[in-house]
Amino acid sequence: MSETAALRAAGIVAGYGDREVLGGIDLELPRGQVTTVVGPNGCGKSTFVRVLSRLLRPTSGDVLLEGQSIGSFGGRELARRLAMLPQSPVAPEGMTVGELAARGRQPHQPWYRQWSREDEEIAGQAMEATGVADLADRPLEELSGGQRQRAWIAMALAQRTDLLLLDEPTSHLDLAHAVEVLDLVVALRRDAGKTVVLVLHDLSLAARYSDHLVVMDAGRVVATGAPAEVVTETMLSTVFGIDAHVFPDPVAGLPTVVPVGHA
Repeated sequence: MSETAALRAAGIVAGYGDREVLGGIDLELPRGQVTTVVGPNGCGKSTFVRVLSRLLRPTSGDVLLEGQSIGSFGGRELARRLAMLPQSPVAPEGMTVGELAARGRQPHQPWYRQWSREDEEIAGQAMEATGVADLADRPLEELSGGQRQRAWIAMALAQRTDLLLLDEPTSHLDLAHAVEVLDLVVALRRDAGKTVVLVLHDLSLAARYSDHLVVMDAGRVVATGAPAEVVTETMLSTVFGIDAHVFPDPVAGLPTVVPVGHA
């Protein structure tokens, strides 16, 4: 495992029951970067992130966190190193933003001390960082989609981990709220040095907000690298089955995808 990798998948085979979803993945995820996993529906993106976070144990292979098998960590110790936000997370009815952020401190609380001033300060800082501090007393169900997503990310930040895994954090959000969440992700990498792994569907947004892309197809990694290297018309035809034009946007020069039709 290279020194620049925060997380490594080594020969991962995984699935559900007799159905194999991941057919052998070897991949290093770079430290201090935003890595986005993309691919067609059903290709195994979410399953892969579940394996990376130990929510799903692989049939074979291993995940290495800082060079150590992820299976060797206790639950609380792992939660102090890695925060995972799954798709469509659910909280108890009536839970407020502040109560949700406080949950992120649970891995750091010993049995003899359930809450401290330090926990309060860290949860408050997480809400400030995500722009939801003024919503601390509001129930989650009263918030907009973008506000809820930022509240969940605040909980993940309160865990004080160096590594964040976010499975489709922009799912069901309109473009404005999706950009709001992704701007926050980039700020976490830039200002706090976080390593972030995302799953996204929108290729243009993935190219714009990522340092590193991973393309999956049929349970395997078929391409990795910088967005400008990975997002090509050939890849879109081969992996997604679409004809598309790819051109650099006039502001940042990042690849923009304009679909034309089925390949």
